[in-house]
Amino acid sequence: MINEKAIKAYVLKEFREILNVEIRKLGSGVQGSGFLVEMQTKEGFRSYVVKSLLAEGFGHDYPSDRAAVFLQDLDEYANLPNHVKAIDVLAEMGDGTVRSIGGGKEYYLMMEKVEGRDYFQDLTDFAGKEHLEDRDIAKIRAMASYLGRIHAVKKGSKTLYWRKLRDTVGHGECLMGVFDIYPDGTLPYEEMAAIVKKSVDWTYKLKPRYKRLSQIHGDFHPGNIWFKEASGTGHEAIGKRPEFILLDRSRGPWGEPADDVTALAINYIFFSIRRHGDVRGAYLEGFRLFVDEYIRSSGDAEILEVTAPFFAFRCAVVANPVFYPDLSAEARTKIFNFARAVLSADRFDVEKVNEYLAG
Repeated sequence: MINEKAIKAYVLKEFREILNVEIRKLGSGVQGSGFLVEMQTKEGFRSYVVKSLLAEGFGHDYPSDRAAVFLQDLDEYANLPNHVKAIDVLAEMGDGTVRSIGGGKEYYLMMEKVEGRDYFQDLTDFAGKEHLEDRDIAKIRAMASYLGRIHAVKKGSKTLYWRKLRDTVGHGECLMGVFDIYPDGTLPYEEMAAIVKKSVDWTYKLKPRYKRLSQIHGDFHPGNIWFKEASGTGHEAIGKRPEFILLDRSRGPWGEPADDVTALAINYIFFSIRRHGDVRGAYLEGFRLFVDEYIRSSGDAEILEVTAPFFAFRCAVVANPVFYPDLSAEARTKIFNFARAVLSADRFDVEKVNEYLAG
């Protein structure tokens, strides 16, 4: 239901010489509802329609989804002959007022400045280590326990869980979208298609597990994890808990916990392949510790049964030459061996990580 009082206030402010405003509901459809707005002026009546969208389904689950639909409507209605014209896009604010957000040609986000050291730097440093140091272990435990805490917040919604499965394969920022920016010749289309098809199969296999829907970050990779420390201080080793701040949560607040876990886990594998050709040393220790610590802190042993399509997406990311142009063809082959092997297995086995790479 729309906020009629706020809509009336908006109309009286934005339209001149309005004597009276009346609003009534016209009807509802599968995706939303329409409301008639009649304005009485000295010259007579002027009529407009305000449209709302339902809050779940059809990819309209979050306010940003619905804003995107209406902003595109505002841009495009006028560009098609014989189409009704859009007047404005309205936003209801937290205080109940309504204001215009229409007419923008681009949009920007302002946020706080981050101080610290991103986790990519730690992964780079792992290359010279046979074993994890105390501060490395402390950081991995901090990240794993953090995910366990946020994933403990659950929500009952088939729609949102199924959306996360669908988006992981089909969204422009996820598996198919990442494949679409591969330079031609990097990976044959038929091989991309095979990975996508197996991933789609997994989304339908996982649909019954919708009760796993949890609060997530949505892009928990090393570049979005910044530890608050001076480089090389090693204060974790003397018992101080590592602190970090996160960036770029932008794919929706609810989803499958495996999305966050695989986003970080794939990087222990990826960095080790680039350095060693397989997963060994501090990278292998870090990978095992992160997965084991996450399962311990969350109590979610089932996660090993649902990682496949999320690992496939993350493999497509780290194997993408647009993101990592210096990656060797051999390393890229091993990454896709890993993706295909994981998609073919019923359950992910941490101890078989190097077997998965072999193809």
